[in-house]
Amino acid sequence: MQKRFAIKLIAACAVAAGAMGTVGLAQAQTKLKWAHVYETSEPFHKYSVWAGEEIKKRTNGKYEIQVFPASSLGKESDINQGLTLGTVDIILTGASFAGNSYKPLAITYFPFIFRDAEHQLKYAKSDVFRELAKGYDDKTGNHITALNYYGARHVTSNKPITKPEDMKGLKIRVPDAPAYVAFPKSLGANPTPIAFAEVYLALQNGTVEAQENPLPTIEAKKFYEVQKNISLTGHIVDSLLTVVSGQLWGKLSADEKKIFTDVMQEAAEKTGREIIASEARLVEEFKKKGKNVIVVDKNAFRAEVLKNTKPADHGYRQADYDRIVNIK
Repeated sequence: MQKRFAIKLIAACAVAAGAMGTVGLAQAQTKLKWAHVYETSEPFHKYSVWAGEEIKKRTNGKYEIQVFPASSLGKESDINQGLTLGTVDIILTGASFAGNSYKPLAITYFPFIFRDAEHQLKYAKSDVFRELAKGYDDKTGNHITALNYYGARHVTSNKPITKPEDMKGLKIRVPDAPAYVAFPKSLGANPTPIAFAEVYLALQNGTVEAQENPLPTIEAKKFYEVQKNISLTGHIVDSLLTVVSGQLWGKLSADEKKIFTDVMQEAAEKTGREIIASEARLVEEFKKKGKNVIVVDKNAFRAEVLKNTKPADHGYRQADYDRIVNIK
């Protein structure tokens, strides 16, 4: 009798151990990777970490999200590819890179399409954005949950850029995505694609003599250390998309999808407000650092760009451009 009881006890323990092993396995499968190319000092990282913690809290610990900043899982093209390969689950990426998979999405990089930050934030809630995001989702299987304000892009350079003509022949670094080429090319500059992590060195050693980025990025990446002039061209009002891989999105329940979307949109809102505040502050800070901050006539730059190129030249749809420009 005792022997039989011992056998039953051993069997029960084995079943329990097996069950625990299954639970352990299930938990291991809920560890998620969130990747981006930005510094840990930037709001993009801070609110990615916040979103990860918030999702963990709202799903009662079911999802454990680790954020990989500063190109630690690869440059931007790599992490976009990673969504399909299954090496990352969530990324922050420019619509320009997402636009490599679905071209119409990158229309927002056509120079001067947005008046300012508020115009872009209205676009994030518009039908045209929802339609473009769905087009990307349908094409890639991945899912865009939020649009984050990234900042107005300005030119930093060795020589002062005060008017459109000053851009002629300028060797300027642009991100390695076609959407960024319209502005420099239409003004006769020489755009040179270089990965984000390599820009500081390229400026330092003279591979390029200029670059363009929002003021918070110019500060975070310390580009001001190797450039004398900052021209406030504001030629692109840039954004980042929060994208969830199709593999992960397909596994989420309806409730989980809502949690992920709500949290990621809250994180985008917090990021945007912080960036807008820092843009206002940084103009004065760069002046105090002895930088030559140049207020240009943006209308002159816009007129010159529109004289030399139009959305269709870059494979964008004029109708999308018109709808975005007319958002009030």
